[in-house]
Amino acid sequence: MEKRCYYEVLGVARDVSPQELKKAYRKLALKYHPDRCPGDSEAEECFKEASEAYQVLSNGEKRSIYDRYGHSGLQNAGYQGFTGFDSVFSSFEDIFGDMFGFGGRSSRRATPRGEDLRLDLEVSFEDAVFGKNIEVEVLRLVVCEECGGSGARSDEDVTVCPTCQGRGSVVSGLGFIQVSSTCPRCRGAGRVVQARCSVCKGKRLVRKRQNMTVGIPAGVESGNYISFKGEGNQAPGGVPGDLHVVFEVKEHEFFTRHGSDILCEVPISFTQAALGATIEVPALRSKATITVPPGTQTGASFRVPGKGVPGRTSRSSGDMHVKVVVKTPNSLAPEQETLLREFARLSGENVAEPQGGRFRRFADKVSKMC
Repeated sequence: MEKRCYYEVLGVARDVSPQELKKAYRKLALKYHPDRCPGDSEAEECFKEASEAYQVLSNGEKRSIYDRYGHSGLQNAGYQGFTGFDSVFSSFEDIFGDMFGFGGRSSRRATPRGEDLRLDLEVSFEDAVFGKNIEVEVLRLVVCEECGGSGARSDEDVTVCPTCQGRGSVVSGLGFIQVSSTCPRCRGAGRVVQARCSVCKGKRLVRKRQNMTVGIPAGVESGNYISFKGEGNQAPGGVPGDLHVVFEVKEHEFFTRHGSDILCEVPISFTQAALGATIEVPALRSKATITVPPGTQTGASFRVPGKGVPGRTSRSSGDMHVKVVVKTPNSLAPEQETLLREFARLSGENVAEPQGGRFRRFADKVSKMC
């Protein structure tokens, strides 16, 4: 595929100044950067094309070759362009660091930061609703006390890396094209350990169990989390990461939750549903009463204000919603069955005939008394 004119790619004139050239490139780089266009192959190609054009035109020698001989002149001089994003970022460390806040030489030399940790914490339904302070154990990486994070047996066992001379990076290239990369021997540390620490084995960090108090906020839900700054893994010579505690709320045997409201079901008898009643129902704290009006059907719901989940940002609480379920008795005493059959007769309902002789003897006795 034939390459486009570099000036055309950046949308600039051939006599463009270095300042205007950089401004044009920054605009295109921001537009087509992979972090802003994830998964967009066309944007990736535009990003690489603009980066290659700027790399050539921002360099006086390369630009002179290109202006005189075009793309073929650069190829004859050994320039092959970019093969991927790694080569793009390694060539423009300072530009990308200034433009996007990462990838630059300044970020490589920035204070190291330990990794963040995640702790999944299962809490009871009641603790999630009302909040509670609990003790947890965290396993984290801390700087080795034996070597102070050097990874060496002693200070005398640490020497300057002979490959990069302590810079942490090496420069390689062909002709006027130079690329900076992390030193393969010291991996950017700039120093080499001759004899390792007996405790951390040269890793500079050790695992340690630590106890800490976590305050469960009232009204927390599954998936909510709180962060503790500086309680993650440590970094030798740097700052520790953060600890993120993610909550998982256990199910309750009786209550369920919908936002700030609490839902539950309670059974009531046929007579309570038919005649009405005031009944006591359980709540998360203490108890509550609901008034069931006569003729209540199964599935009816009653609201109890203020018996739900306390508000996380206000003093108000949600409500409790009680759904009643009319329970049919499993067995009846003879007196109860007689009254129900009389009720069915008066209602004109067709019901099953009585089973066995016990009920018949009781019914005959009642009819003689009448």
